[in-house]
Amino acid sequence: MNRRPSPASSDPLSVGRLMSRLLARTGYDREQSASAVADAWREAAPPAFRDTSRAGTIRRGVLDVFVSHSAHVQEFGFHKQAILARLRELVPAAGISDIRCRLLADVDRTT
Repeated sequence: MNRRPSPASSDPLSVGRLMSRLLARTGYDREQSASAVADAWREAAPPAFRDTSRAGTIRRGVLDVFVSHSAHVQEFGFHKQAILARLRELVPAAGISDIRCRLLADVDRTT
């Protein structure tokens, strides 16, 4: 039986594909993505939230946002849809479908 080598094993990889694989293996792509989401959060968040909150990770399309006071968790509910729409405009590749606001007492402190 004549078997032809599979195209994946015989064709050279493009530089773009090779770089994509390298970035994925080193985790640099996730770091860049997290940085982009954090920057987008600072732009999309209302002024009252910018200094007292921070974007966390995205899991299954849900962005965790950490705030420093329980009152901000309640107020966040009023702004959620507008923030979500703005984040989708700023970082469409992140695939954010929802936002979950969580309380974190040390959010405004740097370590």
